[in-house]
Amino acid sequence: MYSLLKTSHSHFAWLALLGIAIAAIVALFSFLSKKNSAQLKTFALVGLIMGHLQLLIGLILYFVSPLGISNMSGATMKDSIARLFAVEHPLINIIALALITIGYSKSKKQLGTLAASKTIMIFYGLGLILILSRLPWHIWP
Repeated sequence: MYSLLKTSHSHFAWLALLGIAIAAIVALFSFLSKKNSAQLKTFALVGLIMGHLQLLIGLILYFVSPLGISNMSGATMKDSIARLFAVEHPLINIIALALITIGYSKSKKQLGTLAASKTIMIFYGLGLILILSRLPWHIWP
């Protein structure tokens, strides 16, 4: 079960990152061109759903993985790789998904305006930057 979860978490990450990035890019172009994009809400929703599915797989993996919650000790905090898997990666990604969720919720109230594009651009962009900052690049892709 662990290897299946690990593989699906690694492969689905590409789709989640792509969905979030496309939503942020569409919002950026919509904001810069000062035109409302009809597809922005759809792209934002797809990015939100993919991000949450990735988070769900990751949380399940966190509790069954030998690198997750069962690996909490003083030695883990001294090892940068172990700390990344046990603390930094999960915490920062939860914060990133919270930002993306807040951005989507705020943009729904501003639907059809440039403020919606700006909100999605900022929140999804910050979420994407946070996610990319805590990926285990040494073992991923």
